Amino acid sequence: MRGGLLVLLLVSLDCTSALGYGPVGHQTIGEVADRLLADKPAGEKVRQLLDGLSLQKAAVIPDEIKGWDKNGPDAPGIFHYSSRPRIDAQLVEYWKANPPTLDRNSPVPSHHWFHYTDVPVFPPQTYAQGKAGRTQWDIVHAMRYCIAVLKGDAPEQNERKVTKRIAIILLAHFVGDLHQPLHVGAEYFNDAGQAADPDRDKSALEDQGGNTISLRHSPAEAAKVGAASSKLHGFWDNNAVQLNLPQLAKEMPKEERRERTDEALRALVDEFVRHEPAKWRVASATAIESWPEAWADEILPVAREAHSRLRFNNVHAEQDNSGGLFASGVAEEKPPSDHLEYEDWAARIVHDEMHKAGWRLAELLEQSLR
Repeated sequence: MRGGLLVLLLVSLDCTSALGYGPVGHQTIGEVADRLLADKPAGEKVRQLLDGLSLQKAAVIPDEIKGWDKNGPDAPGIFHYSSRPRIDAQLVEYWKANPPTLDRNSPVPSHHWFHYTDVPVFPPQTYAQGKAGRTQWDIVHAMRYCIAVLKGDAPEQNERKVTKRIAIILLAHFVGDLHQPLHVGAEYFNDAGQAADPDRDKSALEDQGGNTISLRHSPAEAAKVGAASSKLHGFWDNNAVQLNLPQLAKEMPKEERRERTDEALRALVDEFVRHEPAKWRVASATAIESWPEAWADEILPVAREAHSRLRFNNVHAEQDNSGGLFASGVAEEKPPSDHLEYEDWAARIVHDEMHKAGWRLAELLEQSLR
């Protein structure tokens, strides 16, 4: 999968961002962790390492720096994090050490690759049970790397330029990505457009975590989402988050809309902080370095259901800019056995996953910064 939650071109972190529901998911998770770490030693360490920057704001930076991809961070007039010069300098070094590339065989990874893994959703499997879709640069490995840097098990002077500051920024974002089902699971299709096992059928093509699939909404759901169709991956990144907030009239004045949305987000964060999520802890014997894999294994059945609730049509091969092939097509909801429309089911999933992600981010940082 190739999509992030959203790229915002900001002049500095002190700017007010445009209202977008991609960043809201990450910001919500970061703010929950901020609140849970407040007045704790780990929270103070995070504040010191991030020069006072909150996890709420740090959580969107790994997507924001995609704005450097076209012309690089040294281009005239390009945005920088001017209010945090030390962080900005380290982000530039990180971007340069992991520049964007379309060459999947590049010995130097693209920072985009760290945001996802494409484990096949069919047949059912765990992260460790197969090979297709996993790489040494995927999100599970990237998170392990960041944890090692924070714990001091890996040096800050490393080829990937992941310092402790950068590791916190990346983890603040990656924990959210790992709890978005289509950042973990992808469906692969054979020549006939049917689900296939890429470990057995090497010609099977993936849907890049839903990035290449158009999801058609029913008229009723289209009214909620605000569009007749959307990219499947983008729906989970954006619309499923938006569906957890009030649906406001389009003619509502901009300032009132912002005020009402901010109020709803504060209430959502308050809810997440007050109530401990169910089953958010991994088994006590699980080493912290293995938490990302355990979380990936937990979300994979959800990624599978995110595909199995849909009927795929006109699935065919297309070619990307690098010459690689992928599966493109259209998806429509099957009649739901639980009487939950796809959009409503997804919104519930996202609500619960954001809740767990906030608590898990706080716990991950607390354990890593001991």
